[in-house]
Amino acid sequence: MNTVLITAAQMQQLRLNGLASVQGTAIDHHPVVKLFTPDGAATWLLTELDAADDDTAFGLCDLGMGCPELGYVSLAELRTVRGRLGLPVERDRHFQADKPLSAYAEQAHQAGRIVT
Repeated sequence: MNTVLITAAQMQQLRLNGLASVQGTAIDHHPVVKLFTPDGAATWLLTELDAADDDTAFGLCDLGMGCPELGYVSLAELRTVRGRLGLPVERDRHFQADKPLSAYAEQAHQAGRIVT
């Protein structure tokens, strides 16, 4: 089964958020998409894309080792990631952000993992 990692609408919002961040008009976006490994503990809440390359995303990254952090990740690299059973990264189709990324980051810092 070939599923779309990030929808066209989500890509557009990630681009708009990236542009707003560069322009300084907004910096604490709500996550646009939640990605995860269905057979592992990794989770990514992505808020924006780098306008220069359309591959570098920014967000809250949790590799399942108890230390989630804000940072950058390559979408091309995420497409190659596999969990313990060889399953690819998936998009949480039911995720709806209800707060800005900073609130998710604070909650993840306290819990040692992303909590959504």
